[in-house]
Amino acid sequence: MRKTILGKTGLEVSAVGFGGIPIMRVSERDAVKAIHRALDVGVTFIDTAACYGDSQTKIGAAIHDHRDGLVIATKSGAVSKDTILADIQQSRRQLQTDFIDLYQLHGVSQGAWETISGPDGALEGLLTAKQAGDIAHIGFTCHCVETAKKLARNDLFETVQFPYNLVAREPGDELIPIAREHNMGFIVMKPMCGGQFDDAELAFKFLNAFPDLVAIPGIERPEEIEQIAAIVESGNTLTGEEAARADEIVKRLGKRFCRRCGYCQPCPQEIPITSALIFESFVKRMPPENVIGMAQNLIEKIPQCLECGKCVEKCPYDLPIPELLKEQIEVVRQFLAEST
Repeated sequence: MRKTILGKTGLEVSAVGFGGIPIMRVSERDAVKAIHRALDVGVTFIDTAACYGDSQTKIGAAIHDHRDGLVIATKSGAVSKDTILADIQQSRRQLQTDFIDLYQLHGVSQGAWETISGPDGALEGLLTAKQAGDIAHIGFTCHCVETAKKLARNDLFETVQFPYNLVAREPGDELIPIAREHNMGFIVMKPMCGGQFDDAELAFKFLNAFPDLVAIPGIERPEEIEQIAAIVESGNTLTGEEAARADEIVKRLGKRFCRRCGYCQPCPQEIPITSALIFESFVKRMPPENVIGMAQNLIEKIPQCLECGKCVEKCPYDLPIPELLKEQIEVVRQFLAEST
């Protein structure tokens, strides 16, 4: 497997990693099988999170006797020092490891950053854990380009994890250059656009043009990582005909999808707009029992939309959010009808 250096962490990692969300849907035995196959094809970077159900536990079962040479990344959405320190200890126990190579602040928003970086905030907790040797490096994940650009300039961080793919190419304009300027390792989440783009060959040939980026596709079955690893290892990039075909697919998908930036929030009616607009991606990636509570909340909240237009005014992608919410409630209802 082709390797790259993860920015100023100095860690050498495989050019493609193992994303730990989908293994929540399978048994521990099948999860271990998928992870071991990933290791067999040369994957050395594994990413998960404290909130990914039993993902950390399943990964721990797979790697506890394969730890040498692996770079383990996990993350927490905690904003306080005490909470993130507790999450770090839980991650160490579940992952069955003495230390975590990369611990990340999960889904940082501009509003949360003030608390995270303040007295007794999560950032202080990460620095404490790093000094104690419980974690080795500090990064962040984010869905808002402007917030990510700001944090990428903060020398306390060593990596940034952000969506980048054939459909969502905006980070290539400014965020990736800023990350390179500050020698930040760039971890690509959602290389398949959160499941909206289903052609792995086109998706990873696109990313092969950026050999310093590390993609972490969500993996559920051994054959998925086998296919992706072969594409990445080939180093092949999009040909003219493939680029045209990819552009056609992107055009067909359109621009009417949520980028998860969060600018539309908060809603005056307390509708969780982002969760509503990306509900299908949760259904694809998570076990039904993990999604039912969200679905029931959305069924209650979405009809409260007054179409005031405040979310539309704030959306940087000009999405017709009230219209999309009406479409999504039907998707949610169908899910509940099939799952309950």
